[in-house]
Amino acid sequence: MLADITHIKLAVVAAGFQSLEKSLALDLNVPVIKKPSDKYDFILRFTAQGLGLEPVDGRSGAVRVDFAAGKSRHRRVFGGGKGQQVAKAVGMQGSIRPSILDVTAGLGGDAFVLASLGCPVTMVERQAVVRALLKDGLARGELDIDVGDIVASMRLKQGDALSVMESWEGVAPQVIYLDPMFPHSGKSAQVKKEMAIFRDLVGSDQDADPLLAKALDLATHRVVVKRPRIAPDLGQHKPMYRLEGKSNRFDIYVNKSFSSK
Repeated sequence: MLADITHIKLAVVAAGFQSLEKSLALDLNVPVIKKPSDKYDFILRFTAQGLGLEPVDGRSGAVRVDFAAGKSRHRRVFGGGKGQQVAKAVGMQGSIRPSILDVTAGLGGDAFVLASLGCPVTMVERQAVVRALLKDGLARGELDIDVGDIVASMRLKQGDALSVMESWEGVAPQVIYLDPMFPHSGKSAQVKKEMAIFRDLVGSDQDADPLLAKALDLATHRVVVKRPRIAPDLGQHKPMYRLEGKSNRFDIYVNKSFSSK
């Protein structure tokens, strides 16, 4: 099932990047406008910092993908290397750097961490607007002297997760990574602007349960599901084991050990 954005009023704002603006508007089937208008919920705007998504009501600044700065740089430099929970969850140990298929890539944060630690990562993001932000970030990241080699090991595939997995050809990924959107109630301060905007655009991933079943069929070694710490098991399918943090956990489903011959 593809993510539907027909309930969202979206436009591209003309900002002097004419060819990029026209191409993006065509891809998303949205208009190019001269200036922001309250007729729309969100605008997409190209600047020297890249493509940004902005809520017209001004509740937050632009959301964009930048692998060379901000949170991505902090996680790369100070995140803890292969001692991080996400690295342990995918089975990283010694010289093992498994191939990863991240089928709910979002803005690519976890995928970038895994790529920075040496894992080849293929990403899938079905939501068209989020995919556009990720594609723009990858294009800029490849040109950056500090992260260009890392970003070069990250590949973005077109399509939704189920269709990508069902039509997979060639060598299967060793690990499939799932971080489905979880329904959220309340207005916790921990809900960051990216997540709040994602919920407006996407809602929750109602088809996450079938994703797990298909992932278990395709992954050669394991499936890793990132969940809020108190969330129920995805598809009521109990994992082999968990790694728990303060607010999130990783549920690990093992098909085969990396030490197996």
